Amino acid sequence: MSGAAQVTKRAKYKISVKDPGTPGALRMNDQKLMFMPDNRNSGAKLVVEFKSIQGHKYTKEGSNKPPLINLANAQGGSYIFEFDSYADLHVCRDFVSKVLEKSKETPNAALEKSAVKLPDEQLSEEEMQLRIKLLQENSELQKLHRQFVGGNILTEAEFWAARKKLLDIDPSKKSKQRVGFKSAMISDIRPATDGRTNKVTFSLTPEIILQIFAEKPAVHRAFLNFVPNKMTEMEFWTKYCRAEYLSRTKNYHAVVAEAAEDEELAVFLKEDDILANEVRKKIRRVDPTLDMEADEGDDYTHLPDHGIFRDGTKESNELQSEHYRRTLLQDLNRHAAVVLEGRTIDVEREDSTRALAEALARSKRGNEGADNNANEERLDRTPRVAEIEDLQAPHCLPLAPLSIKDAREYFDSQQANTLKASRDSQASMKCSLSRQEAYGSVRDAISEIKDMGLSDPIVNPEVALKVYSGLTHNISSIKYHLGKNPRETVLDRLPSATKEKLLYHWMSIQELLKHFWSSYPITTPYLYSKVNL
Repeated sequence: MSGAAQVTKRAKYKISVKDPGTPGALRMNDQKLMFMPDNRNSGAKLVVEFKSIQGHKYTKEGSNKPPLINLANAQGGSYIFEFDSYADLHVCRDFVSKVLEKSKETPNAALEKSAVKLPDEQLSEEEMQLRIKLLQENSELQKLHRQFVGGNILTEAEFWAARKKLLDIDPSKKSKQRVGFKSAMISDIRPATDGRTNKVTFSLTPEIILQIFAEKPAVHRAFLNFVPNKMTEMEFWTKYCRAEYLSRTKNYHAVVAEAAEDEELAVFLKEDDILANEVRKKIRRVDPTLDMEADEGDDYTHLPDHGIFRDGTKESNELQSEHYRRTLLQDLNRHAAVVLEGRTIDVEREDSTRALAEALARSKRGNEGADNNANEERLDRTPRVAEIEDLQAPHCLPLAPLSIKDAREYFDSQQANTLKASRDSQASMKCSLSRQEAYGSVRDAISEIKDMGLSDPIVNPEVALKVYSGLTHNISSIKYHLGKNPRETVLDRLPSATKEKLLYHWMSIQELLKHFWSSYPITTPYLYSKVNL
């Protein structure tokens, strides 16, 4: 028997292909398939919804195999049915194909329908695509949308009004965090060497050039002064790479000799005077009221057997080479300062190295003006906040400080006093009744309940509220901790289907409560009609 909405055929349900099978009736409709065995006592009764079916396979007619259809589910299992004839197999195969295609098209059709513009809102194409994307990516949101909007409980505008943050596409509200410098230092950039010609090649990208300008202001200044007036950009970076190579050899005599022959090369080898001036400015910006001697106790280097003893015998005494010495500590501190300061220039927006250097110079001039203003304000504020000890009031405490020598004795006495007070209050409420009086009181109470009924609820409202709050908190917390620590929840003791239904009902209740309380206070006729529904 077959129809437009369902198909019923005789078949055998098999666990595997070699299984002889259980005879019975297979009934399929648009939602699910049901197999009812001929033997009612058999455990082969089956009810499967089509939304859990991922695909199907079947045997071709003309082969030596029986007419079988294999339905694969989402969990990796399968349902195998053997029919009496290939004609019955073809009917069921076509029906399954139509249902599976319809189930795939239904979510997309529902999403497209939900994006249709309603009379009370005007949506752009971008907003509609965003809503469709959110529903496709979030299955829970899709279920709520299908239940409340598809069930005409909420309008499209009401449903999305509670999710404005998800629909926020304003570019001005996006993250304004700038991309910073990489943690790798310039000294970590290793050149490529050619063993046959002894040629050394440095690879400089715009990001590396910006980092060089930021960490070495003297190189930045030299680029603005030399390029393109005195040399080309290629010649400039060739000299810079030559200076870097000489510095890495640690041959200070060769460095001095090269610097004496080429003044332009000496600019890259000497100590950065701009950084030295910045250090002096930082020292001058130190609060003059700061007592440096008070922090001396935090330093252990002045104590015996602490620190590293240096007698100077292994250090070079040539003062001429001091200008060309660069320590790892200096490079590391400068690199850390640049990384913490952040990148103020977008490399992709600048089309040339010259434009990049000029943009960085403009940014530094703006920062220097802000630092000067802050320095002047600090100098004006310092005299006002400086305290003169002779003019200050004596720092005497109005009360003696609490001193508890034995904490256990103190808190045990406090606990004993509290317990005694509670017992005294209970003792004042005690009353003595005889057996006859107690029996009469209970009999009168029962007679009153029979005549008047119960005026008070059987369950104490405070206890009920406490239990309800505890369960609500437990469900709301476990929703986001499934599988992390099953011992902390009672929901994991329930069957999987029951737990999913419980969580889904909880989500539905939360959604309804959200829209319910958003209707108050009632200030418009629309809200008044909505509340009275």
